[in-house]
Amino acid sequence: MTSDPNTPGTKVAVIGCGHWGKNHVRNFHALGALAAVADANPDLAASMSETYDVPVKDYAAILADPAISGVVIAAPAEAHAALAIQALEAGKHVFVEKPLALTVAEAEGVLAAAEAVGRILMVGHLLQYHPAFIKLTEMVRGGVLGQLQYLYSNRLNLGKIRREENALWSFAPHDISMILALVGDAPTAVRAEGGSYLHDVIADVTTTHLTFPGGVQAHVFVSWLHPFKEQKLVVVGDKAMAVFNDGEPWERKLLLYPHRIDWRDGVPTPEKAEAMPVALDQGEPLAMECGHFLNCMATGETPRTDGAEGMRVLSVLERAETDMSATRDAIGTGRFPGAKVHQTAVVDDGVTIGSGTRIWHFSHVLPGTKIGTGVVVGQNASIGPDVTIGDNCKIQNNVSVYKGVTLGRGVFCGPSCVFTNVLTPRAEVDRKDDFRETPVGEGATIGANATIVCGHALGDYCMIAAGAVVTSDVPAHALMAGVPARRIGWVSHAGERLGDDLTCPREGRKYKVTDTGTLKEVTS
Repeated sequence: MTSDPNTPGTKVAVIGCGHWGKNHVRNFHALGALAAVADANPDLAASMSETYDVPVKDYAAILADPAISGVVIAAPAEAHAALAIQALEAGKHVFVEKPLALTVAEAEGVLAAAEAVGRILMVGHLLQYHPAFIKLTEMVRGGVLGQLQYLYSNRLNLGKIRREENALWSFAPHDISMILALVGDAPTAVRAEGGSYLHDVIADVTTTHLTFPGGVQAHVFVSWLHPFKEQKLVVVGDKAMAVFNDGEPWERKLLLYPHRIDWRDGVPTPEKAEAMPVALDQGEPLAMECGHFLNCMATGETPRTDGAEGMRVLSVLERAETDMSATRDAIGTGRFPGAKVHQTAVVDDGVTIGSGTRIWHFSHVLPGTKIGTGVVVGQNASIGPDVTIGDNCKIQNNVSVYKGVTLGRGVFCGPSCVFTNVLTPRAEVDRKDDFRETPVGEGATIGANATIVCGHALGDYCMIAAGAVVTSDVPAHALMAGVPARRIGWVSHAGERLGDDLTCPREGRKYKVTDTGTLKEVTS
């Protein structure tokens, strides 16, 4: 990703010499490619000119200079699109810092301008050029981690606090760019939440959740109100896991964890392994990024982060901002004070929803339903009518909780698990009078795609394995698996499988089996 500084046609001007632009000035000067600088602050421009022995020029003069074949735009984000289009129309190659633009529509205009003149358009997604991320990409594409399952990134610090953009737009583009590159697809769903503490509408902290085709999920947590700096990307596959932590020294910036999950008697059991440092070719990412731009200018090679890549990132940012804005006003106002109901969800009349509860995209709550405090209802769920949901329950995507079902406090319903309310349904036979009660005890867990046949009680803190079909009452703390489900063990209050000593490995609680064949905690 380097360029010969003596290659004709690789001279650039840097537009904007401030907080980040000064680093471009330094690197392009080191590469022998810096021809001029420009900045709205004449004193700053003069200082850069004196330090690096290049002239200060205004933008019009730079665009008119045939000796300058490329411009590097590190101006404020709101000016990126207009400056890029002017440069492209002047026949210059363009390297624009993130974000490419502030809207997808603006970005489309920039891409169209680049295509019309046949010039390079590159976006400054810096971490794509980090040696650790390049190596991580090779590992993912080479199958070292196996099938990707989950990715998450944290970009946290105390400052730099901005007022022209929120933390999402300031911090998250790098992480979104990396995640899209690793997954190789666009997300089918984007959800985001933000917290504004220093200004009424500018989010200082945001969390963005991405769902991809095939089930891969990712989340991005960014904040400039954090007690310490952290820049970490975690990638989980079905063969191994990897951590890219830019806060670590080079020998530990990229670690491979060859953990695996073994299934024993239908229960997933982790097999942990020691972290393995991955050898890296050290180098400053910005120097490699700048060299890559010069090389693309000289050879016509498509940049690693070209305009199309920049617009994909921008599309996710815009979707996240839209979702965050749509839900911002729902907290503490409206029909359900203290609850959040996404604008796409439908809540019928005659429903009560407790404070701190969140109802997400496209879910439907029917009349007569009572939902407690601190409940999370995922996407595309249907609840009711006349259903009672206890406090702190979590109902994942695509779950229907029908009339007759009662969930106690802290019940977890995994994705696409099924409750029935009639034993022998027919489409053309009305059996509403045949609905059967299905009480689910406190702290119970129901795995993904499990089926709970109506008329059976699930005891407190029981655990139903993914895909199991429950056809009888379930004792408290029972671990159930299979079709039909049978008890294959016991679990503690914390959800840990109990061994022969019936002692919870997480909390140390002790249990015993009673004369009636149920499990009871030993309290003395």
